[in-house]
Amino acid sequence: MAKTSERLNLRTRRKMRIRKKISGTTARPRLSVFRSDTHIYAQVIDDSVGATLASVSSFEKGAHKRANVGVCSDLGKALAERCKAKNITTVVFDKNGFTYHGRVKALADGAREGGLQF
Repeated sequence: MAKTSERLNLRTRRKMRIRKKISGTTARPRLSVFRSDTHIYAQVIDDSVGATLASVSSFEKGAHKRANVGVCSDLGKALAERCKAKNITTVVFDKNGFTYHGRVKALADGAREGGLQF
């Protein structure tokens, strides 16, 4: 078995373990983060309806940047602004099986600086 598929299986197991406990509601939607090798994506999701309320990524049209720690911090602030426009102030953070370190932490810190509470 390849090393990458083993790593993916381990992340999927961590993700499922987290998702058993975390769920987004209308009052507190879930902030889900996905980190690829070059980009990062974040969505605010209401799981009771199954709808994405706000999203941001480093791969957006017109803002196509490689996601480093600085870019991730800015994306967190942008996501907080989009959430404020939709009257969302508190969220549940879902790191999606990734380590809370580096780019994931920078995005979370940027969202907190922007005004989101979690």
